[in-house]
Amino acid sequence: MPLNDATPHHPCGCPQVAVYGTLRRGGINDIRRFQADVRWLGHCRLPGQLYDLGAYPGLVLDGAHAVLAEVYALTPALERDLDRLEEVWPVDIGEYAKRIIDVQMTPLGGGPPQTLPVLVYEALPAGVRGRARIAADDWLGWWTQRQG
Repeated sequence: MPLNDATPHHPCGCPQVAVYGTLRRGGINDIRRFQADVRWLGHCRLPGQLYDLGAYPGLVLDGAHAVLAEVYALTPALERDLDRLEEVWPVDIGEYAKRIIDVQMTPLGGGPPQTLPVLVYEALPAGVRGRARIAADDWLGWWTQRQG
């Protein structure tokens, strides 16, 4: 029997997700399309390198740079939708892996940075092999400028 949506989904249990590419506000997969009332918590920098995968980026968490990301509250339903988009569920195509890392988030409402865990979809080495590195810390800004 082929795998389908009946394949059990296993949420990671992390209460936040950090998005760095098309899921950011204004991106073609703006996270609000999956959950209109998703709570935007703040911004963070992810320790990694961006790669050009065509219409979307891949991030390798290698500590090379500090990549701009938006932090959102994560529910199991939202995680399921994101897992489907990133193709780690119901069938994992091997392009991304789910990682939980601690980041310093700058809250939207101001105040001091907060250390908290976030879920990040990290590009796997095979998916970025031979792809161009992006010399920018803000993928959405880089993409918009490239398209203009």
